[in-house]
Amino acid sequence: MPATIIETNDTPFEKIDIDPVTLDIIENALRNARIEMDATLVRTAMSPGIREQGDAFPLIADHTGKMIVGQFGSFIGGFLEQFDGTLEDGDMIFLSDPYSCEGAVSHNNDWLILLPIFKDGRLIAYTAMFGHQSDIGGKVVGSMPIDAKSIFEEGVRIPPVKIWKKGEYNEDLMKLVMHQTRKPDWCQADINAIIASCRVAARRVIEMAERFGDDVYVSATQELLARNHRAMKTLIGQAIGEEPVSFEDYICDDGIGAGPYKIKCTMWRDGDKVILDFEGTDPQSGASINFFLNENMFKMFFGIYMIMVFDPQILFNDGFYDLIDVRIPEGSLLKPKFPAALSGRTHALGRIFDILGGLLGQKTPEFLNAAGFSSSPHLFYSGNDKKGDWFQLFQIGFGGIPGRPLGDGPDGHSLWPGFTNVPNEFLERYFPLRIERYETAPDSGGAGLHRGGNGIYLSYRFLAAGTISIHDDRWFVPPWGVNGGEPGKRARKILEKEDGSSTIIGNKVEEVTVEEGDQLHFITWGGGGWGSPLERDPELVALEIRQGLVTVDGAREYGVVIADDGKVDAAATERLRADMASRITETDSPFNFGPDIDTLRANCVEETGLPAPVQPGHAAA
Repeated sequence: MPATIIETNDTPFEKIDIDPVTLDIIENALRNARIEMDATLVRTAMSPGIREQGDAFPLIADHTGKMIVGQFGSFIGGFLEQFDGTLEDGDMIFLSDPYSCEGAVSHNNDWLILLPIFKDGRLIAYTAMFGHQSDIGGKVVGSMPIDAKSIFEEGVRIPPVKIWKKGEYNEDLMKLVMHQTRKPDWCQADINAIIASCRVAARRVIEMAERFGDDVYVSATQELLARNHRAMKTLIGQAIGEEPVSFEDYICDDGIGAGPYKIKCTMWRDGDKVILDFEGTDPQSGASINFFLNENMFKMFFGIYMIMVFDPQILFNDGFYDLIDVRIPEGSLLKPKFPAALSGRTHALGRIFDILGGLLGQKTPEFLNAAGFSSSPHLFYSGNDKKGDWFQLFQIGFGGIPGRPLGDGPDGHSLWPGFTNVPNEFLERYFPLRIERYETAPDSGGAGLHRGGNGIYLSYRFLAAGTISIHDDRWFVPPWGVNGGEPGKRARKILEKEDGSSTIIGNKVEEVTVEEGDQLHFITWGGGGWGSPLERDPELVALEIRQGLVTVDGAREYGVVIADDGKVDAAATERLRADMASRITETDSPFNFGPDIDTLRANCVEETGLPAPVQPGHAAA
């Protein structure tokens, strides 16, 4: 049964016509409140993943639960339909179990706080935030076992419970939860920071309502939703055709030998509504790469992509949800059945953005991005230092962003715009390691008129024995290029022993033993290129050689020949480009996927140093 909202004032809000100036003030005040939530978080959290990298996501919603500002869209409507309890002034909800909130959070590590905002006895808004906890128990350090067979192996699962009830703090609940984690100091600080961030937003909402009046504030939120609806309705009509288009991409492997896993989506417009159907997506995995995709979350992903590509001035919120119909087959990789493991879902999450680009660009190839959002590389390192003290690191890495219609993809950038890297000085100060190398991986971005962003070449020197785990993708199926651009280079991981010997290790491995002095070369994928590389300015290629972004050999992918003095050999370049142009085969498809899956399998050991994954469903036990 749905949640019961307890209000002491049942007076309905009055609809007020909002003038543009007032609407603009309230809109920007809400934007600023969301920014203040982030600022509060990073000042008070402790874990590197949240404090240094910003792996947390706030939202402020209207009184019905629709997101007004935020990033992932609102889960509140679905939560209210499922929560068999009451919500009243002084309550605060705490949860982490994806299966209890329709995938609003996508794995147990994301701890979510939901705060209903009451004013004068009426529910006037909601605020919420979730953040990734570096450890929540489970069978491996970091609580994200890639080889987990069920969610019960992935750490503490928190159903929706009241961490505050009528203003009273549930201290026993927090003691119980913190008893499950290897890092209770980080987790306690992080959850307190999330709570503080929600309280800051609640204060700002109350201040706005007090300044303008409750009815004006609520009416303004409804107008912001309506404005977004009007804008998205126009964009959908312009960019989405009635003829169905399909696109598919692959998760390279599941970490236990099977892969690749197909994600397929078909899109078409029916009247004002766009349909996104994932029929044809592979069945759920027996490992943890499943992604329990919340339909509203995907609607927000779709909306963000549409807005950023076609009209970045639009404020994205939940106002357009009734214009989108998302269909995800039960038991698929994107809607696994309980108790399927979920902790490795990041790879599918990243691939969703590549698939959106592939879908939306087919009608308007001039707006088409290449592939490269792809994944969110993770490194885990843990053990006891020379003093005997326990340490553990969870760090998110970056890959190459795709080449775009308006320019090159950024080198070594996060999937999420708000993420930042963990500073090397921080790593070396708080963990027994040294960063030997942190630079772009030259030539890893796909060649094109607009080059795909290069991946990162990051080398860790371990100063204490311990174990490492790695979660990454795009090592088997490369990021594709578009409109004549080349695919990006694939990810690699190399473990070099102190004696100089080295071993290529997988991109999804758990608890690999390292000794003091060992070095891990953590190399991420590059983004796909956009447009023909033969159209790129040779002088720009020469400049990028001097900048370390492209090598002399890599310049030949652009048909550019560099003389011994480092300058462009114009005559040789002209001859090479003419020869390359004569060998180009015309195709109707704007996509360059590189070799097909069978060819990738046949060449896998030679090209990657790793055995090819086997077809899902037939992996060795």
